[in-house]
Amino acid sequence: MFRTIFALSALAAGLVSSAALAAPTRDNAPRVVRAADDGGILVAQDGNLDIYYDARGNRVIVDADTGKVIAIQPPGTRLDRRALRRETRLRELGRAPADDDRYYLDDPEDMARFRRKQLEEEGRVIPPPVDESDPYGDNSVDAYPPAPQDDGSYDNTYPDAPQPAKPGTIKRQPLNEASIDQAQPDVQQANPESQSSLPPDTGGKAAVDPSLTLGARQDVAALQVLLDRGGASPGVIDGRFGSNVDKALAAYNEITGSNLKSTDTVGIQAALSQSGGDAFASYTITADDAAGPYVASIPEDYGQKAQLNCMCYTSVTEALAERFHMDENYLKSINKGLDFNSPGTIVKVANFGKLVSTPVARIVADKTKKEVYAYDAGGKLVAAYPATIGSADTPSPTGIHAVSRIALDPNYTYNPNINFKQGQNDKILTIPPGPNGPVGSVWIALDKPTYGIHGTPEPSKIGKTESHGCVRLTNWDARELAKLVSPGVTVEFVGGPSADDVAQQ
Repeated sequence: MFRTIFALSALAAGLVSSAALAAPTRDNAPRVVRAADDGGILVAQDGNLDIYYDARGNRVIVDADTGKVIAIQPPGTRLDRRALRRETRLRELGRAPADDDRYYLDDPEDMARFRRKQLEEEGRVIPPPVDESDPYGDNSVDAYPPAPQDDGSYDNTYPDAPQPAKPGTIKRQPLNEASIDQAQPDVQQANPESQSSLPPDTGGKAAVDPSLTLGARQDVAALQVLLDRGGASPGVIDGRFGSNVDKALAAYNEITGSNLKSTDTVGIQAALSQSGGDAFASYTITADDAAGPYVASIPEDYGQKAQLNCMCYTSVTEALAERFHMDENYLKSINKGLDFNSPGTIVKVANFGKLVSTPVARIVADKTKKEVYAYDAGGKLVAAYPATIGSADTPSPTGIHAVSRIALDPNYTYNPNINFKQGQNDKILTIPPGPNGPVGSVWIALDKPTYGIHGTPEPSKIGKTESHGCVRLTNWDARELAKLVSPGVTVEFVGGPSADDVAQQ
């Protein structure tokens, strides 16, 4: 019996051994990748997977044994933790994600992104790929439009040798040819002696399409209105960020004791509500607005200026833009299709609120910052204005001076023997008063002869151009300051070169 059991055990062991020798090893076993019947991903043997991320952020699943790609998952098809972490980090830093509709133009990257978006909406450029260095994108020349072909509209003939340039002539419309548009029955006929007229659309200046106000934003204009209400003038309200807005925001925070930022939309709206309501209001054009007086154009030559009856506005839009502290082209752009020459037309204008009323005891003209600061008797800043202060050729004074007299709507005496020489005019000329005169509608004379604080016929250029040594403000800022000062108020010039420095060179 024992012998039989031993023999059966030996036989069973032999069978197991032979089966093991006949079976393939794990290393030589075929690797089978099973396909999911329900359209899911392919699962590798034993779940042995490697996960990678490509340049586009796709999640790539690879069989670790065979090296074959099992699936590619775009970021939008799964919970992308990397994207979530990146977005959270951007929000912590105060920057919106790339697909956010908010743009902060004091951020260079946001400014470029906003400009690119507006150009794309206008159809003026082809949108670039999401990843501008996309190795899978079409970077060939076929991806861009061909250059415009010459259809014969260009003159391709050239002279054999350079020809002397002929002096250009400008034909100006005589003032006595302008008249009230008879198609408007409600417009009162103006006095012919006052040269009043219903002006042409261009106003004698270069016509600019209001739709080309690229970068103008209503929320930026609302910020400019708020700053203007607080006594920190941004210059013209034009819906654009710039150095004048930056200076005004800093002055506003000093005047009000706040810490407002240009990106704080909620804070800006709250401050607007507390200081006078909405940033914009409706205004109905009156018959007086349409009647003027206006001039057909303002010549550049001082000799021709002296022959006019007034340096009046050239259009209704110019007059209204200055009245409401706005850039003329921006005023047109937010009132497209409206007839400014027709009494009864309702237009949208800036609601800049009340003017500063605190008396000013001291003025500081900062030539480096191109800003004028006005302080009360206690040394508190009450108003600030962007300014053009002198130039390299005709710098402003230095040191401390004083206001000697104030004149509203002054005429202007041109004396080439004392001041600069304009064109070929070598005689003393008297240019009549008006907002388009050389000193605008205000002259605040200083105790230093020929120097003063005054207005300008071109408010959009304040802080961006040069003057003949004086301090130039917008007409409305100069008019506000003129009502706050009196003779004897000190004016201190700081920063930048002085007239004495240039004289010593």
